[in-house]
Amino acid sequence: MDLLKKLERLTIPERIEIIKEIIEKEAEYPDKVKILGATKGIDLERIKVAFEHGIKLFGENRIKEAETKISSFREPEWHMIGHLQTNKVKRALELFEVIESVDSFRLLDEIDKRAAVSKKIVKILIEVNTSCEPTKFGFKKEELLENFHKFFEYKNVSIKGLFTVGPYPVNEKATRKSFSDLRELRDKLNSEYNVNLEELSMGMSEDFVFALKEGATIIRLGRILFGERN
Repeated sequence: MDLLKKLERLTIPERIEIIKEIIEKEAEYPDKVKILGATKGIDLERIKVAFEHGIKLFGENRIKEAETKISSFREPEWHMIGHLQTNKVKRALELFEVIESVDSFRLLDEIDKRAAVSKKIVKILIEVNTSCEPTKFGFKKEELLENFHKFFEYKNVSIKGLFTVGPYPVNEKATRKSFSDLRELRDKLNSEYNVNLEELSMGMSEDFVFALKEGATIIRLGRILFGERN
């Protein structure tokens, strides 16, 4: 993506300003868009610079890496944005405020069970495989529509929205369809089930502009925000 090359020599504060300008230009409701710093492979020093310049939300893909960072830097809001194994749920609930990548009922069962023991309500996003790629995790759109009533059986989770990963490689037509499908699915669920799923977590460094055009409320930015991973 040309934008990645354009930003590669800039400082993190300069990158943040340009990203905010893009949000103002491309998002229908810029005030609703949150930048999540995707911190996989990013050192704590760069994370703290981003925090000092207005990024208050960060996401990690792996429990082990998250433990080190979050124990040293608890001020931000931390989200789990990678595939979560059921045997890591207990620790994930101790570390993260939101689990964005809930991709199966098996995982949801474990989250609900662990949350009940801790007497807490866990905020989650439901991961949807909108690109239908076999290598990606997540519910299929039709599966979610047919089974959404089952989510009301869980007493210790609060569903805040939907999450997806766009197709790779990035292609404007396919990528935008993946994101528009998530938005339309969210709107349909809200209408049919009288719920209020607010968040659409979609778009990363190479495709976040397309996600903004299709209604993203959380964009998960790593390389374009921080530079190359360690």
